[in-house]
Amino acid sequence: MLVIDTSFPAKGFNERNGEAVRQVIVHYTAAPFASSLRTLTQDGVSAHYLLPDPAESSYHAAGYDELRVFRLVDEDKRAWHAGVSQWDGRDNLNSRAIGIEIVNLARDDAGVFTFPAYGEEQIQVLMALLRDILGRYPQIGPTDILGHSDVAYWRKSDPGPRLPWRRLYDAGVGAWFDEPTRAMYQRRFCVGLPPEVEVERAFQRYGYKPAQNRQAFELRTRAFQMHFRPRDCCGFLDAETCAILYALNEKYRGL
Repeated sequence: MLVIDTSFPAKGFNERNGEAVRQVIVHYTAAPFASSLRTLTQDGVSAHYLLPDPAESSYHAAGYDELRVFRLVDEDKRAWHAGVSQWDGRDNLNSRAIGIEIVNLARDDAGVFTFPAYGEEQIQVLMALLRDILGRYPQIGPTDILGHSDVAYWRKSDPGPRLPWRRLYDAGVGAWFDEPTRAMYQRRFCVGLPPEVEVERAFQRYGYKPAQNRQAFELRTRAFQMHFRPRDCCGFLDAETCAILYALNEKYRGL
């Protein structure tokens, strides 16, 4: 059951200036509920929704038992969650996106990442929230349900590889590749990968920002893998990763 709580309106928001909502961007907080709520309502960042972890101690200390979603910014307003970002050739994504922050204690220790699993109840409520949003914004397509790392791969890792994107797709939310198409491309790419300039075009075709150098190419590959091949997100472009990319483009981009 989706329970929306509007008790904590954020201070940080402004107008969308006529931009229609086109994307949903999913984040993790990398902090407990209490500090996440404070940051997202009092500081210079915000999100439309905050989804707590019902097993996390500060949520219980705040007096909550059932899992509810906190709406911090109205959907018709521009929350400040995406920062410098780009998708499908467009930047300024805050003006076009709805931001969902999920409480998860992910850590980055000097580049060594720890990604805790999301709770089952969190995933169920996230699915319900996303379906609710899509019911109001039919213009949001499958390829526009995104992680922060998809739209800002050069600086962000959230929501990380533990968010079950395939389960969301099976529930009718977001994009996923067709396995027979992936297998067909992988047989081809096991013989030899396409030229890197062609792969670059394929990433851009799907929606990712162009990579300006080798490091950016690897970070983008890592972000893509966290979304579509989470068991191995090393940032190395191999036949399977390339096959998934081409299968997605064939399914959603008509190419």
